[in-house]
Amino acid sequence: MSQRAIKISESRSSLSVFAPLLDGKAPDNAAFLWDYLSEARIVAGIHAMWTGPEISCPIPPAHLKGTSFATALPAENATLTPQPGDIVLSYVPPRMWGGNPDAIFDIGLFYGQGARLLFPIGWLAGSVVAQVRPEEREQFAAACGIIRRNGACDVTFERAEI
Repeated sequence: MSQRAIKISESRSSLSVFAPLLDGKAPDNAAFLWDYLSEARIVAGIHAMWTGPEISCPIPPAHLKGTSFATALPAENATLTPQPGDIVLSYVPPRMWGGNPDAIFDIGLFYGQGARLLFPIGWLAGSVVAQVRPEEREQFAAACGIIRRNGACDVTFERAEI
């Protein structure tokens, strides 16, 4: 029996991992991500400034215009302290952060200890929507470290069945 997952890749760092979706723990957030990935998506990634060991991949508002699934997301399987291998979907309502008129949907790739979801606007619980497979976490952390040293990159997200 196969399980829904996302494939996460980035060429310069040799990042290539699979993260099974946590449909039972974060059903609305997993459904959002699965719908968003109806086609492979390339999202700009950058090492986070506030949250610690994270590659932050904010979904461009243009990717969500006119979609029926880009609605307010509840906190499910919520955390303030993501663990290594956690893929966290964070949702910030319109105008909450600096008056930005668009909602913010961010896919966070957490790769090390000591992460926290503390932002300039305060603590913001994110939903752990998927987790990198345990056997791939060492490679995941190494690739994220390369991204941190190299700077901004393009991360590819795709649907997968594992």
